[in-house]
Amino acid sequence: MHLVQSMAYVGAVPWHGLGQRLAPNQPLEVWAQQAGMDWRIESADVQFDADGAYRCAIHTYPEQKVLYRSDTKAPLSVVSRRYKVVQPAEILEFYRDLTEIGGFELETAGVLKEGRKLWALARTGHSVTLRGGDTVNGYLLLATACDGTLATMAQFTSVRVVCNNTLAIAINNGANAIKVPHHRRFDAQAVKKQLGVATTPWSDFAYYIKALADRPMAEAEVSRFLENIFAQPINDTPKPPGLAINVFASKKVRELYAGQGRGAGLASANGTAWGLLNGVTEYIDHHRRAQGADYRRDAAWFGLGAALKQRAWDEASRLIA
Repeated sequence: MHLVQSMAYVGAVPWHGLGQRLAPNQPLEVWAQQAGMDWRIESADVQFDADGAYRCAIHTYPEQKVLYRSDTKAPLSVVSRRYKVVQPAEILEFYRDLTEIGGFELETAGVLKEGRKLWALARTGHSVTLRGGDTVNGYLLLATACDGTLATMAQFTSVRVVCNNTLAIAINNGANAIKVPHHRRFDAQAVKKQLGVATTPWSDFAYYIKALADRPMAEAEVSRFLENIFAQPINDTPKPPGLAINVFASKKVRELYAGQGRGAGLASANGTAWGLLNGVTEYIDHHRRAQGADYRRDAAWFGLGAALKQRAWDEASRLIA
């Protein structure tokens, strides 16, 4: 079962092998049609039958509303009256000036969970190549959901070409994303100003990953790093809770770091903090237990996987502080 209902992409076939392939630099209108984002989120009053299904005494509950798709009429969620909808077109429109005059290029966009979650990802044009030809490209991700699982979120992220690992890039104030909750109106220009898209934090990120690629790791440091990333509270122990290590995750990351990972043998990664960090990101993006590749990618971008990556980035940053 796929979480992705529809999507369009430029370049390599995506992780699940589905979607409409586009030539580069297509208009946003083409992206909307091919990505399955050419519909609106509509709303209607919540109604209920007080006397049973066959008597049809229909009443309205004014405090909440149903969100549904304009094309299929399929229901998406029930939300409060305060809820501010972000339309599929707004996700793509966010990139208009960035792609037309800013040098960005849309690479993927689409619909998850039958329309409950939407995203678009654009390459920024920034890249850095580390020792051994290890190239990392910069991207800007915008996503939203109408089922309560995600605020509207914009964040810079990076993709390591050799293994397609993703890693969020911290912006100037130290956060890794701008999040607009759905009780506030989404202001695209304000978000772009807060992100600083004209002067992305790419130079700082490039400095850090170069330093990580030059930082050798002793065995004791590797063990401590993995313990700090994958330590989990034990719920059934007396307080304060003890800590247990996710043995499967720790072992898999160690194997990826030691040579099984894609790009692990490159000069930038072999025995370095950068290689260990990429062992974590590769595990989360490609090996972490999940119902399927879509679920794993969803968690890696928006859920527990993203949180683990942030923990790994923080831990790696302390190694070069």
